[in-house]
Amino acid sequence: MSRPSPPSHPAVVAARAAYHADLVEEVAAAVETHDVVVVGVAGLLPGKRARRMLEEQKIPYHYLEYGSYLRGWRRRLALKIWAGWPTFPLIFIKGTFIGGASDLKKLIHSGELKTLLGR
Repeated sequence: MSRPSPPSHPAVVAARAAYHADLVEEVAAAVETHDVVVVGVAGLLPGKRARRMLEEQKIPYHYLEYGSYLRGWRRRLALKIWAGWPTFPLIFIKGTFIGGASDLKKLIHSGELKTLLGR
């Protein structure tokens, strides 16, 4: 079941768009340029697991890392707001956000990842 977002006042929309816009633009540019993008946080196991799964499948990916668990969280919050996802890693396949490491695992096991990549 999907929850619709509440309507936002124009001032909120503008503030959200400006919040660490440089970071969001950097990730958006990578998503446009690369077939697979993983956005992670230093030292967190789910991001390492996602990269390992892609490597095992011999799928090239572009990795972006922002801060550690305690460092850089305010900037990363902009990415969470943009993607609408509460945790890292953020994984994009052919420009589409697919979720995190457990979601990637499901796509691999179902065979859908190769379909999404056109393989």
